[in-house]
Amino acid sequence: MHPNPAFRSEDRAMFKSMIADIGFGMVFLTTPDGPRVAHVPILLSRENEIRFHLAQSNALTPHLNGATALITVNGPDGYVSPRWYDNRDTVPTWDYAALEMEGTIRNLEDQELETLLHDVITTFESRIEGVPWQASESSDRVWSGLFRGIAGFAMTVEEWRPTFKLSQKKNAAERARIADGVEKAGNSELAQWMRKVAR
Repeated sequence: MHPNPAFRSEDRAMFKSMIADIGFGMVFLTTPDGPRVAHVPILLSRENEIRFHLAQSNALTPHLNGATALITVNGPDGYVSPRWYDNRDTVPTWDYAALEMEGTIRNLEDQELETLLHDVITTFESRIEGVPWQASESSDRVWSGLFRGIAGFAMTVEEWRPTFKLSQKKNAAERARIADGVEKAGNSELAQWMRKVAR
């Protein structure tokens, strides 16, 4: 989390929207073999629970149950040029949106994992045009074989640590110019975030 309080937020609805829109995060934990990270699809369940699954062979899998871990979700990011500032006698910076969540992890029971897998399929298939793929298209042999190779987890989020560093220290006209510049440079998603996050 960035130390400047101007880049923080308490907007839980925005956090939930970010998780839902991106649907992918990184799980960090220090294991007996050192720090490790897993890159995973994630779903927010209820107010403060993040569900995900990992391969049984993942280095994190045997260490997560009962552990305090960190999950991060990264939004758009990009270079900000001083050419868009009122005063060019400065240096460039990097703007970004990121969300850190810390909490305790527990293993999912088999039925909870089954539910998670179906929820993941339903969620992400709905984002693709055309006839959705159904889990029922997997044979019992294929589904059960893959099911045995994964483990499901849920984190109860105890701390939310967002950083929305989106040129909030600039005045409104300058921020608008920066957003326009970022968009013209090909980063329309970051520009959208700059326009929606208030100073």
